[in-house]
Amino acid sequence: MEEQPIIVKRVKKVAAGHHGGAWKVAFADFATAMMAFFLVLWLTTAASPEQKASIEGYFRDPVGFTEGGTPNPIDLGGSTAVTPTVTEADQAPNQMQIKDEKVQELADTLEQRKMKELFQDLQKKIESSETLQKFKDQLLIDITDEGLRIQIVDRSQRPMFDSGSAQLKYYSQDILFELAKTLSSVRNKLSITGHTDASPFNGRPGYTNWELSAERANTARRALVAGGVRAGQIARVVGLSDSVLFDKKNPLAPVNRRISIIVLNKKAMADIEQKAGQSGGSEPVIDLTAPTRQESDAALKTLEKGDLPALPDKPKPGEVNW
Repeated sequence: MEEQPIIVKRVKKVAAGHHGGAWKVAFADFATAMMAFFLVLWLTTAASPEQKASIEGYFRDPVGFTEGGTPNPIDLGGSTAVTPTVTEADQAPNQMQIKDEKVQELADTLEQRKMKELFQDLQKKIESSETLQKFKDQLLIDITDEGLRIQIVDRSQRPMFDSGSAQLKYYSQDILFELAKTLSSVRNKLSITGHTDASPFNGRPGYTNWELSAERANTARRALVAGGVRAGQIARVVGLSDSVLFDKKNPLAPVNRRISIIVLNKKAMADIEQKAGQSGGSEPVIDLTAPTRQESDAALKTLEKGDLPALPDKPKPGEVNW
């Protein structure tokens, strides 16, 4: 009988060897990610709300953020480069400016309304006064850029002053007394101007129409004060000779010889005070015609309704407006 071969299987044990370095790369990535995560947590805790808003805006809209401001949400100094936004504090000066403009517009409208009312009061005064009714053709009333203007002009055979004199005719003084009753009731200041025609003055050496017009304006001032106008209400008394003619086509016309009384609006009064050096151009001018709160509210309601009366037209040269 043939013997079967005996097969011996031997298992050779090999000692544990090296498995490679792939795990090291994975661990390094994990450690880096954890470090970045904790760094983000630390920055989030330390960042201000503005910095957080800037970073959030960058990640929400990187293109718009880049085009609207700096391309880097963090500048080189380590702080967030926040794109400037319009805040309520930035809008406050603009809102205040708009509010001031509205207040100024309201004040101007209210002042125009007051001038209109004064114009109407003078019309009624002329109609009701026996003294003024006789000389209504010598009273020219209109509204100018400076305020309400009253011009008392000479007429043929009825001058305000004697020729070459600053002495008022008795009826001219009566006219000024009657006007003073109305003018004394307003808070606005007054400007008084004397005018002459182009006929040269030959009465005294060195005495010209300039001196004559100034003296006549001052005489008119004294008459108004005697009639009830407050002395402190007079803001300006000037003589313009024949430099501002009423009838330019006829420099010798009697209508050029006149006294102008202007109820000054606040802008004209501010200009006078500034030119006189009282305000120095930097300090606010005291407004004697500032409206009260009730007057402002009433004027605002009138503006909203749109029923503000129209202002009178300026009279043309030679046209009587009374």
